[in-house]
Amino acid sequence: MQDNYKISACVVTYNNSSCAKVAVESVVQHTKSKELCMYVCDNNSTDNTLKTLKEIDGVSVIKLPDNLGFGKAHNAVLDKIDSKYHAVINPDIRIDSDVLSSLAEYLDNNPDVVMVTPKILNDDGTVQHLPKKTPSFKYVFLGRLGSMFGCLKKYREEYTRSNEQLTAPTEVDFCTGCFFLIRTDVFKKLGGFDDNFFMYFEDADLARRAKQFGKVMFVPEFSVTHLWERASSKSIKYLFIHLISYFKYMHKWRRHE
Repeated sequence: MQDNYKISACVVTYNNSSCAKVAVESVVQHTKSKELCMYVCDNNSTDNTLKTLKEIDGVSVIKLPDNLGFGKAHNAVLDKIDSKYHAVINPDIRIDSDVLSSLAEYLDNNPDVVMVTPKILNDDGTVQHLPKKTPSFKYVFLGRLGSMFGCLKKYREEYTRSNEQLTAPTEVDFCTGCFFLIRTDVFKKLGGFDDNFFMYFEDADLARRAKQFGKVMFVPEFSVTHLWERASSKSIKYLFIHLISYFKYMHKWRRHE
């Protein structure tokens, strides 16, 4: 088994220079055990994001002609990466250990796994319970109302599996797009993300397609911090995008069932 292989990583940015700088620098600083190829794909930011990130050593910045959305922007590196494993990382992520190398070694030791995500933490160190089951109406819609109607809270808990004690590596359906590692050859075979999704559910769709090649795993032994803003719960615009993406997801997968 070769230990000196490459890990590639990509962060997609759009007018978020300060948090993206922290994210990219933390990945570059802490990824030491493996060779890192770090990419930033910028969705035509109008602030100083591009200038700020170009100043970071060891980072390849790709300026995109327009705001292409999350998945399509990540796909811009598909023909550039020659790594063994590829990481998809949100610009609001912060790491404080060599989590990429650790997850890569987990994939080395588990050839039946194609995609892996660590435990996601809030800034205060508490666990961020993100979706782990296949999206459905009761999870996506009824679960969102759990904070207002206690009887519906159970759907969010089921969706995120927060009602379970997930202390060991666990197979999941939904691998959050905020931070995961995937086998690069599988990512390329899948054609990356389905760029019909501008934002939201492209991660659930990718994980569902990746499962034809092996398991998708949640590995809580390792963790990263996610400064989650939950834009779709605060903005009508992003809520609308969220709903459109959900219906695209359901329409796509209904045709496959």
